[in-house]
Order: sequence, then C-alpha cells, then structure tokens
Amino acid sequence: MVRSIDVPAHAGTAFDGQHLFQLAEDRIQKIDPKTGRVLATIPAPGGGGDSGLAWAEGSLWVGQYRDRKIHQVDPQTGAILRTIQSTRFVTGVTWVDGELWHGSWEGDESELTRIDPQTGEVLESLEMPPGVGVSGLEAGDGDQFFCGGGNSGRVRAVRRPRRGSAVGSGSNIPVEPTSK
Repeated sequence: MVRSIDVPAHAGTAFDGQHLFQLAEDRIQKIDPKTGRVLATIPAPGGGGDSGLAWAEGSLWVGQYRDRKIHQVDPQTGAILRTIQSTRFVTGVTWVDGELWHGSWEGDESELTRIDPQTGEVLESLEMPPGVGVSGLEAGDGDQFFCGGGNSGRVRAVRRPRRGSAVGSGSNIPVEPTSK
C-alpha cells in the first residue's frame, strides 16, 4: 500500500480526474485526494442501499442494489438526472470506452451487462459460471473488468469482449470458469 485516506467508505469509489467521490452509507463524499479532506457531501440516491459508483459524462453513476436501478447524479447537488431500471440486483457500475456496464448477482447467478445509458436496453451480457458472485465492478486498462467475488474474498479479472465480437444486440456470452 502506498497511501490511504481516512474517510468512511462503503460500496463505491469514483474519480473525476481531480477529486475522489466515495459512497459512505447514505451520502457521497467529494474528497481531495492530496489532503484527504472531505470537500462536500451530497445525498446518495439509495439512502444507504447504494452499490457502486462511477464517473462519466460529467456525472456520477450510482447503482442501487435491491431496487435494481442505476442513477445518473449531478455531482454538485445530488439531484437525480436519470434513472435506469435493471431486471437484476445491481452490484456495481463502471464506464469504459463510452459504454455503461453493471454487475449483478442474484441467487446462484451473476453477470456483467452492457446497457444503453439512454434507454436501459440490455446490449450484451457476460454470464459468470454458477456460484461465481459479482459484488463489485471496475473496468481496468485494456480489455479487463475487475469483479469483487462476494464472500469468496477474491477479485476476478474478466476479459471484456472486443467490439464486433458479440453476435448482436442482447447477446449472452458465457464466461469460462477459468476466469480468475
């Protein structure tokens, strides 16, 4: 570990290029990464039931786990700008290459889903092997996602499909059990 910042942290961190944003129970904190000082707070849309945080398009994108929603939130006021309904529990959100993805985990099934940020339409799904939980999601460099592994204590790297490799809108692509 190179450095840590002593602030309450729960279920999601985002970076806008200048500030960190951190979910902490029922609020989102804006943090100066150099000093660790909390500069501002806004209400979290899920009131403590939030499950992931990402920065894109000048907004925060916040997963709401049990309500199966993703909210686009104004980072200055906390106002909800848009809400996307999911068919599954939302366990994490991330943006990569202009695409909105979210993780889900329900029962023995988990998947990573690319959705249209305007309509919420499912564009692509990556099914995880049975029993592999996805409890968080972050896009890495290149073609990788990093997924929290729930109670397993593991972080898994999952290869993101190359554009054009999916078989069309709404395609389900199984992920081999060898993903670690």
